[in-house]
Amino acid sequence: MEANRYTVFIIEDDQAVRDALALLLGLQGHSVALFADAESFLKAYSADWRGCLLIDIRMPGMNGLELQQRLLDRHCSMPAIVMTAHGDVDSARKAFRANAVDFLEKPLDHGKLMKAINDAFSRQTVSLEKESQRTQFDRLLAQLTPREQEVMKLVVGGLHNREIADELGISARTVEVHKARMMTKLRVESVADLVRMSIVGGN
Repeated sequence: MEANRYTVFIIEDDQAVRDALALLLGLQGHSVALFADAESFLKAYSADWRGCLLIDIRMPGMNGLELQQRLLDRHCSMPAIVMTAHGDVDSARKAFRANAVDFLEKPLDHGKLMKAINDAFSRQTVSLEKESQRTQFDRLLAQLTPREQEVMKLVVGGLHNREIADELGISARTVEVHKARMMTKLRVESVADLVRMSIVGGN
């Protein structure tokens, strides 16, 4: 895992805590970006940022849980680690429902923090790989004719050639031709590979 590709985005209103975290993570070789509140982070946020979020729950203005929800609404794929000096079960539950990797109480245990960051980076890597696979699938799918797309959906749905032929009002031989061309264009060698690719692609 190339952790140096990623940045830890620290959103924390206490400057002393921000600076201490920046120093600690910098010494561990991590790139960091610091924000004093949720609003300034959202204003600067770019969809191409990669890494993880280290968010304080209680901040002036928008709190950390609200920031998590705003980012989910923007389809942000970066995992979040939530920090608080006032932990409670309800807040933890809300954080995890919003895809938090961990919920850490202050003062932070450095070992737990580093593990949470590594877990977050691993989750980010998996998310980016899936995104890349979806993009590749969409690009290949765009090469199919409308009829080939119809055949693909029916094959993925579990229908056999004769059933597809009856469904589309064409011959089984024609189905075989469309199916062969479709699988060649999608670069798959078996129906199982096609189903797997379709699931990964979200289709």
